[in-house]
Amino acid sequence: MDVVGLARLQFAVTGSLHFLFVVLTLGLAPLVAIMNTRHVLSGNPLHERMTRFWGQIYVINYALGIFTGLVMEFQFGLSWSGLSHYAGDVFGAPLAMETLLAFFLESTFLGLWIFGWHRLPRGLHLACIWLVTLTAYASALFVLAANAFLQHPAGSVERGGRLVLVDAAALFTNPTLVFALPHVISAGLWAGGFVLMGASAYQLFRRTADREFFTRSLRTGVITAFVGSLFTVGFGYAQFGPVGAVQPGKFDGPVAGPALGLMITVGQLGQLLVMFVLLPLLYWLPRWRWPQPFLMALTPLPFVAAIAGWLVREGGRQPWLVYGRLTVADALTPGLSKAAITASFAGFAGVLGLLALVDYALIARAVRRGPGQVALGAPDRPAGPLPSPVHSL
Repeated sequence: MDVVGLARLQFAVTGSLHFLFVVLTLGLAPLVAIMNTRHVLSGNPLHERMTRFWGQIYVINYALGIFTGLVMEFQFGLSWSGLSHYAGDVFGAPLAMETLLAFFLESTFLGLWIFGWHRLPRGLHLACIWLVTLTAYASALFVLAANAFLQHPAGSVERGGRLVLVDAAALFTNPTLVFALPHVISAGLWAGGFVLMGASAYQLFRRTADREFFTRSLRTGVITAFVGSLFTVGFGYAQFGPVGAVQPGKFDGPVAGPALGLMITVGQLGQLLVMFVLLPLLYWLPRWRWPQPFLMALTPLPFVAAIAGWLVREGGRQPWLVYGRLTVADALTPGLSKAAITASFAGFAGVLGLLALVDYALIARAVRRGPGQVALGAPDRPAGPLPSPVHSL
């Protein structure tokens, strides 16, 4: 494999691993916000426990996902300086907005929500998690706007051998963005719903003492997965027309074609399972033990579909990086050796792979422990002497 192929494979592997974190973040954020809202409005302690438990899983995934995003930034500088030189003035603008207006605000509000339990007024504390959700969606908007520009460089013209932005509105009304944003957000809800289903099924299969907790969580997961899968498939098909108009033959390549088939198969299978099997059995699913292993096995389904969809979107415009303007080969950093790209590939893939394993391990441990051992939002220990070691045992 030549240098260009290695660089493409590196970005595909690291981008896919990063997207696994992103899709779960987009799915869990609104679910935690809704649970928190129900607690504030009803005062029901069960809703508070659900908010804290699923919120802790959200925080674990978010924290580790930040590091995978940093690896993506390194790649642009190390491997794709040709892209920065030719299109950085346009491509970099939405990414800068994502960092300054979305990511920093999202992190700030998340910090206030994490450390504001029992300190901030309930209404203000609740507003923080909703702002986390909104800024997470804003982050998705800016990143997809940058990616849509690569798919169809709308709003830009070439001057002096470089692309410059002449119409900012065109950047955010790009036909390759309009349906992609709700498609990705819906995929996040689908993934979040399946995680709730799988984790709750695991606890119910173990005959947990927190049966009501995980019964409600499982039913919430099924309903969320239904809504998410419905809109994911709908907005997925809606993209064929606009994308096909600006990129003829996008879905016919050696990469995009098989990935498209996998995405459609998994997406429709998941939607049909939720719509015609899980949703009609919503009341009985938590009561029956035999379906629980099946629900656990379904958990990876939306993540597989998400990666397949990403491969379709990225692989279908080859050999262009900026479609019709800049090829992948021309975007590569000049003088980049095969040894250098191989070493960075091994390093980046190793780091992201390790982070993915750590993320899975921490989430799995939190699920096994259940809501009884959640540190997030736990009441402060009363002032006074620490208990003796003997009495602690």
